[in-house]
Amino acid sequence: MLFDDTYQSIAEPAEGFFKDKGSKFLAYAYPVENDAQAKSRLADLYELHPKAVHHCYAYRLGADRMSYRMSDDGEPSGTAGRPILNTLYSRNVTNVLVVVVRYFGGTLLGVPGLINAYKTATEAALDVAAIVTRHYFSVYRLSFQYPQMNEVMRIVKEMELPVREQVFEMQCTLEVEVRSTLVERFMTRSEKTEGLSVELTD
Repeated sequence: MLFDDTYQSIAEPAEGFFKDKGSKFLAYAYPVENDAQAKSRLADLYELHPKAVHHCYAYRLGADRMSYRMSDDGEPSGTAGRPILNTLYSRNVTNVLVVVVRYFGGTLLGVPGLINAYKTATEAALDVAAIVTRHYFSVYRLSFQYPQMNEVMRIVKEMELPVREQVFEMQCTLEVEVRSTLVERFMTRSEKTEGLSVELTD
């Protein structure tokens, strides 16, 4: 199997809601690229819902099933973060954070009830989320002299590389996104272009 550089994520934040025996479960789904973005979203929700009893969450990054974080935030182990994460797996979405904020309604739901509540709230948010197909890519900085412009732009155009930023002076720089499956071809073509230097940015 060829390495597939596409993945499914959500286009923008979405919300879901589930209620059981007076307890309210508010689910918030966000597209995230890294841990820092996930932590920032979580902090926002703590501010938005300071009186909630639990802020349980899970998120996964990348195609690897090992890149994830989850938290039961005081709920019995395995009743909150894991059902949220499993829903992300079953919906086949990644680079997604789901936080379920719980307001306690006075009646204990028990383990099966909790698992169902966190799973259902997560599904409700993902049901209304716009699912998009994205690509894994690396960002490369191209440096070249002005006379090389046409050759460099030909590579960018023919390979349909999204340009992040560009500076055209005597010494020109371009930052482009290169899909993971195209890196080898991109490097080969760049090496054939005289006076073009290519470096991987962070």
